[in-house]
Amino acid sequence: MHLTPREQERLTLFSAAELARRRLARGALLGATEAIALVCDEILEMAWDGTPLETVVERADGIVPRDRLLPGVAEAVPSIQVEALFPHGSSLVHVPEPFGPAGATGPGAVLVAGGEAELAPGRPRTTLDITNRGAREIWVSSHFPLEETNAALDFDREAARGHRLDIPAGTSVRFEPGRTLTVTAVARGGDR
Repeated sequence: MHLTPREQERLTLFSAAELARRRLARGALLGATEAIALVCDEILEMAWDGTPLETVVERADGIVPRDRLLPGVAEAVPSIQVEALFPHGSSLVHVPEPFGPAGATGPGAVLVAGGEAELAPGRPRTTLDITNRGAREIWVSSHFPLEETNAALDFDREAARGHRLDIPAGTSVRFEPGRTLTVTAVARGGDR
């Protein structure tokens, strides 16, 4: 049997989600990996069944109750993003605080230093006007290659080649149907 990389990733995620289900069934607490896998697996299945995106996001934060997690997991996972295949096509599903609000202290809490941090210092940047010509909103995550984004996004793809959105890691930008956003793109690192 030949599997695409996407199919291999899906099966790996399913295996980790099944491990989470087995642990929950015997009363064990979940670590971050299996808790995230279980939420992502349920999101992907809801999408496959045609559940509307908004409903998927609403249901996602109740999949794994906080009291079924090891200490610090909720603090270590401030959000989950997974690309899901809906009947209308792929959409990025962003679930903020999937295990409830994270505390500011305790194991797994993310502590940040005060002040500002420069993102991708010294890398070339360009400004792009991007219009969503599609009928649905499109989300583009922080490190996705701009030249490979949804074809409904209309912009100068040649100027965007080798760039990503100039936003913090793990965040994304929403492009609403029929609207144009002016964004800053930053050159990706590596061989591109």
